[in-house]
Amino acid sequence: MNMLYDSETFSVVHVDAHPVQGDDQPATGPQMPRHGFEIVDKRTGKELFLDGSWAELFQERLTQWQRQAPTQDEVETTLEGYATLAQNPLILH
Repeated sequence: MNMLYDSETFSVVHVDAHPVQGDDQPATGPQMPRHGFEIVDKRTGKELFLDGSWAELFQERLTQWQRQAPTQDEVETTLEGYATLAQNPLILH
């Protein structure tokens, strides 16, 4: 996991986890790696996991941001749009 963004209102983590089986050995058998982005809305305490085509669209946005640096307001506005989809309460382990 890589923290991509962290502010008072949002955090974004890139998750690129491959299944492992004891002793950090790759898992055998059909198991899907989990790849995507977790967006946490700190104001509401909810999180959203983007995978599949949603993750691809978000990755395109990140690539665009790398080419032309957005303002914090632009980033926050974009994340707020995604956060409206968040339904899962954030549970701390």
